Amino acid sequence: MTNQMWADRRVCIIGLGSSGRACAEVLTTLGAKVSGIDGREEAVERCSQDYPRAHFYQADQDSCAALLDKISPSLIVVSPGVPPRHRAFSWARERQVELWGEVELAWQIQKTATARPDTPWLTITGTNGKTTTVGMTRSILQAAGYEALAVGNVGSPVVLAAANAKAQVLAVELSSFQLHTIRTLSPLAAVCLNLDADHLDWHGSQQAYAAAKARVYERAQKAALYNQQDSQTLQMVLDADVIEGCRAIGFTTGTPDIYQLGIVEDILVDRAYSANPYKEAVALVGRGDFHYYQAEPGITVLQDALAAAGLTRAFGVEAQAVRDGIREFVPQAHRRVTVGRAADVTWIDDSKATNTHAAAASLAGSSPNSVVWIAGGDAKGQSFDQLIPEVASCLRGVVLIGEDRSALRQALAQHAPQVPVVEVAGHDDMMFSVVNEAVALSRPGDQVILAPACASWDQFANYSQRGDAFAEAVSRLEG
Repeated sequence: MTNQMWADRRVCIIGLGSSGRACAEVLTTLGAKVSGIDGREEAVERCSQDYPRAHFYQADQDSCAALLDKISPSLIVVSPGVPPRHRAFSWARERQVELWGEVELAWQIQKTATARPDTPWLTITGTNGKTTTVGMTRSILQAAGYEALAVGNVGSPVVLAAANAKAQVLAVELSSFQLHTIRTLSPLAAVCLNLDADHLDWHGSQQAYAAAKARVYERAQKAALYNQQDSQTLQMVLDADVIEGCRAIGFTTGTPDIYQLGIVEDILVDRAYSANPYKEAVALVGRGDFHYYQAEPGITVLQDALAAAGLTRAFGVEAQAVRDGIREFVPQAHRRVTVGRAADVTWIDDSKATNTHAAAASLAGSSPNSVVWIAGGDAKGQSFDQLIPEVASCLRGVVLIGEDRSALRQALAQHAPQVPVVEVAGHDDMMFSVVNEAVALSRPGDQVILAPACASWDQFANYSQRGDAFAEAVSRLEG
């Protein structure tokens, strides 16, 4: 169905992956004159078959500018993977042509071309924990009786969800790539869970990465949530240009102050949205209500839950719905999920912990001398000199994997020489060797945690394959 604002508007999409294809689908339906550019022949061929009314071109960065001159778009939409050094960005600046990402396009389409222009967005970013938090947020909203979707950097592209206008509220996971290109997005409530160095090759610097993450708070309407245990997120909120009346709401795994959410005697409580936050806290959910987590939920899981509770309470859900939503929540695979209890040990798969910050969060809160840590892989140039002292006290032992284990080995020798370390070289049944070495290092009641702090590409196709191999090996051990 065509739309007056979009009909015949010349829009060029840069990058024709899942996000770019979703943009093409929505824009062609609205009657826009769509073109697209990608360096991959197969991506161009697929879009040409799926959207015959549009025009798609194969071009690299060097020839992109000349092609844009030929197309002469009035709007460029870049996919999240297109970095700011791409020629499309400078071309748009030089010719004063608007350039958006998929998220900004979704927001604009919701406002101008749907039956639900005021559908609220609850936006979530952070270096780690985004997917768990957005899943918890959706689960709480559904427990409260709302038709809610989890979209963005997880699940369905946000532009499809916004254009379909079926949801009453959207829980939107946003990467730093997606945040870099927003212009007018105004979420009802927003959170940055944490911040650590990541994606520096894309952004160019830690400062640019942090600035992109901070954009999640821009134009927040009702609540800007920050992590009391990560001062960088508070500074983001203080610096943000929010809508008048928007409140700064903290969350902490300690006892909360006024206008914060926190934990009191193993109960997650709310002192931000209660009727009298000066005198009372509303009980939300107990640690024992995290039914999917067979082991005690770690600090990072509790932080994610507090953030989800804060977002949904800003939307107006009751405390009962928070409890029910957390009880019913099932996390995605490989995100600190208990996969077995073999050899008197709890086995936890956190293969998604692909950087040092995520690994530290995964091990945080563990009892002293209680964890056998499986670590290693493609280090991506990271230093482990800060991570090892942070986690050393909880370590019973370490099993190192990866083609190049030298950086982790050296950091452990320097900062935790008392911790036993076993190395497992790659072979066809490597992960079964890994779990057997972990058993040898463990004591009854310990946890074995796969939180590699590294990417998986040196030995596996992706972190999911690595986690699946771990879970399969634990299953064989149980058998």
